[in-house]
Amino acid sequence: MQKNSPLALVYHALFITFILAPLAVVVAVAFTDKGFISFPTDGLSLRWFRAILDATEIMSAFWFSAKLGLAAASIAIALAVPAALAITRYRFAGREVLMAFFMSPLMIPHVVLGAAFLRFFNIAGLSGSFFWLMFTHVICIMPYALRMVLSAATGMNREIEHAGLSLGASRSTVFLRITVPMLMAGIAGGWMLSFIQSFDELTMTVFVATPGTMTLPVAMYNHIAQTIDPLVTSVSTVLIVGTLVLMVILDKLVGLEKVLIGKG
Repeated sequence: MQKNSPLALVYHALFITFILAPLAVVVAVAFTDKGFISFPTDGLSLRWFRAILDATEIMSAFWFSAKLGLAAASIAIALAVPAALAITRYRFAGREVLMAFFMSPLMIPHVVLGAAFLRFFNIAGLSGSFFWLMFTHVICIMPYALRMVLSAATGMNREIEHAGLSLGASRSTVFLRITVPMLMAGIAGGWMLSFIQSFDELTMTVFVATPGTMTLPVAMYNHIAQTIDPLVTSVSTVLIVGTLVLMVILDKLVGLEKVLIGKG
C-alpha cells in the first residue's frame, strides 16, 4: 500500500481543522458564564445547558422536529424502495425522466422551493398543517433516500430471489425475507441521511413554518435574531454530542461503512 506523503498529511490535517474549528468554537462558547456570546471566556458554567430545560419554545420545537423527521424519513424510504427497484430492474419509456423528477429537489435551490410552497399553501389554505409541512420535507429528502437504496439495489444478486421463487415462496415472502434484508444497508443509510436532512432543514422550512409548526432550526434562527445569549450554542452542543452517540451506536450495531458506503 502506498503511503501518503508528508505534504498530503499536512493538507488533510489543515482540512480537518478547517472543518471542525467552527464546531469547537460553538462547543467552547456553550460553557461560558456570560449572558452573551463570548469567546474566549474567563469563566466556565453549565447555566446555558440548564437554560435549555426552561426554554419551552426550544424544547417543543425539538420534539416537533424529531416527530417531523421520523415521519418524513419513514415515508421517503417507503417511496424510495419500490422506486429504486423499478428503476434498477426495468427498462421503460420515461425511466430517465422519472429519475430526473425524483432527483430534481437537489437541483432547485431550497429558497425557491420555500417561496413556491409558501405561495401554493396560501392560495390553497393549507398553511399551519403538520401533514403539509411533512409533505414538503418528503420532497426535499427523497433524493437522499433514493440514492442510498439505488446503490444497494444496483449490486443486489437477484439469483437468490429466483431461488426462493423456484422453491415455492410467494412474491411477498421473497420481498420481505430476501429483498428487504439485502437492501437493509441502503434502507438504513437512506433513512438516517433523510432524517438528518429533515431535522436540519432551515432554508425551505422558514418560509412555510408557522407558530404552530415551528421546527428546531427555525426556532434557533428566530432566537438568534432576537437575542445574543449563548442558548443556541448549548442546544447545538447537545445536538453534536447526540449525533456522535447515535453514530457510535449505529457503527456498533450495523457498521458505518455498510450504512454510508454500502460495503460489507
